[in-house]
Amino acid sequence: MCPVGLGEPSGRYLSVVEREQIAVWWAAEVGIREIARRLGRSAGTISRELDRNRCSRRAGGPGMYLASVAQEKAEMRARRPKPRKLATCLSLRREVQNRLIERHSPEQIAARLRLEFGEDAEMRVSHETIYRSLYVQGKGGLRRELTQCLRTGRAVRKPHRKADERRGRIPGMINISERPAEVADRAVPGHWEGDLIIGKDNATAIGTLVERATRFVMLLHLPAGHGAEHVEAAMITAMAGLPATLRQTLTWDQGKEMANHAAIATATDLDIYFCDPHSPWQRGTNENTNGLLRQYFPKSTNLGFYGPGYLDNVADELNRRPRKTLGFKTPAEALHELLTQSPNQPSVATTG
Repeated sequence: MCPVGLGEPSGRYLSVVEREQIAVWWAAEVGIREIARRLGRSAGTISRELDRNRCSRRAGGPGMYLASVAQEKAEMRARRPKPRKLATCLSLRREVQNRLIERHSPEQIAARLRLEFGEDAEMRVSHETIYRSLYVQGKGGLRRELTQCLRTGRAVRKPHRKADERRGRIPGMINISERPAEVADRAVPGHWEGDLIIGKDNATAIGTLVERATRFVMLLHLPAGHGAEHVEAAMITAMAGLPATLRQTLTWDQGKEMANHAAIATATDLDIYFCDPHSPWQRGTNENTNGLLRQYFPKSTNLGFYGPGYLDNVADELNRRPRKTLGFKTPAEALHELLTQSPNQPSVATTG
């Protein structure tokens, strides 16, 4: 049980919320083991997090831990290309390819390699890694035509999942891995991240949209509920007021409120991408924005109390707040600057 009310750990990796808690407790000189106990994490996880992500002397003083800096470093490490074992270990790749040609299954190959090569770590590979190398472009090493040596002979892997699994609730999802590389650069406007902030007893919600390059915020009023049809209507209304250059992509988590994503994409001319499960860092800009919004919309409150005028005022206030990441420009200023870089570009209102 987590005594600070954070619940169970959010997954294999630390979340933004956990990093914020670490920053508060570390500044208060709480020990590593106590922080780990409060978060329900291992002491080793907290120790590694502090060692990797504490600030340099220039960035804020030796030993200081800032959640925003730590999250940015973690995201950079996650994006860094990592060498694939079957792409770099030629002897292992040769063994796997030869055995595939002999019609051995990936599971049989992985098991035989463990038997024949014992403790030689270089000659070990999981059957899942072999499948990924065969079916996923860029995963490294094995030629696509070797799929013909598998029992099924399929050129595309068939997913094995139950009908009621979360990943299967939204048909036609496009994964974030297929999102254009330009989105990560933040140099081009029009790429959005979105989510819901939920009120008391999951009964009410507010939709949040933030533009990645400028941190410009829009809020979706959802007075009748936050089901798929309500989110669809609110999203289409919000995006209708934007010029086409600001309607490029949207990244969301795999919440069922986006079940009508295809209709939203058609109506708004947005390409919509979905994060991996339990991966809030994949839309970290939106997560940080939702943290700021909790100043106005506290947890465990009835979010249906707030009308559209109040939501517009909150968005406007955030869009006029100077941001360090923008060189202390406001999101409204940054958005206006990007839009006016191109001649004859239509303007957009700077209110939420």
